[in-house]
Amino acid sequence: MFTLNCNGRLLAVDKPLVMGIINTTPDSFYSGSRFTDISDILRQAAQMLRDGADMLDIGGQSTRPGSAQVGAAEELQRVLQAIGTVSLHFPEAIISIDTYHASVARQAVEAGACIVNDISGGQDQDMLPTVASLNVPYVCMHIKGMPDTMQQYAEYEDVSKEVLDYFIRKKEQCLQAGIKDIIIDPGFGFAKTAGHNFTLLHNLSVLHMLQCPILVGLSRKSTIYKTLGTDAAGALNGTTVMNTIALLNGAHILRVHDVKEAKEAVNLVSAYTGAVGH
Repeated sequence: MFTLNCNGRLLAVDKPLVMGIINTTPDSFYSGSRFTDISDILRQAAQMLRDGADMLDIGGQSTRPGSAQVGAAEELQRVLQAIGTVSLHFPEAIISIDTYHASVARQAVEAGACIVNDISGGQDQDMLPTVASLNVPYVCMHIKGMPDTMQQYAEYEDVSKEVLDYFIRKKEQCLQAGIKDIIIDPGFGFAKTAGHNFTLLHNLSVLHMLQCPILVGLSRKSTIYKTLGTDAAGALNGTTVMNTIALLNGAHILRVHDVKEAKEAVNLVSAYTGAVGH
């Protein structure tokens, strides 16, 4: 079992957790996750918490393939009020800030966030020392390049080995910086083809040797909807199937647009694995 110190609140990872996605952006790849009005953000947060979300991940920068970087100032305008208002209305909520800017991470934590989710793996040289000074958990994701360039780097001799080697290095960097709670995210869809994603999912348990919680973000991504011949809006059932595989292969956190369905997958897989164990 893992425990995460979320700014003084201990979050036990004794069963798989669900992280609900709230994007304060106009251009995230799935339109159902976009919320720019504060009342809509509050309603979505309330619904996700009712559905059983263990964390809420709030982000103001789209990271879909080819997305343009809006910059830290614009990102802060999009996320600070959202985080502060959600934190005020739902003080029990564990809020994660989805950013790759150290300055945004710092101000977001000051506003009420207590986890930093960085898709860049610390490409901002100030990120790791900033997270260490904030003393909050850090989600470190595997990526090559950035969202606007990453798909040109989707080449590997052995994707599972290269991702594992990346995290061995990154974990050491995080520890040296003083970060105590490290969560690893293989980065499904980030500088990876559908084939890479399926291979990584199949070999997910290899990452257990890092002795860190594993976060999986597969929700409604193109690997699912292109394989099924649909679109992001039609990819909920496929997402549940992929999340179920991830749970069976040892995922600790599911990052999703649809909390209720993810919690049902967690409960059913937990019942199944418990029954198998007896």
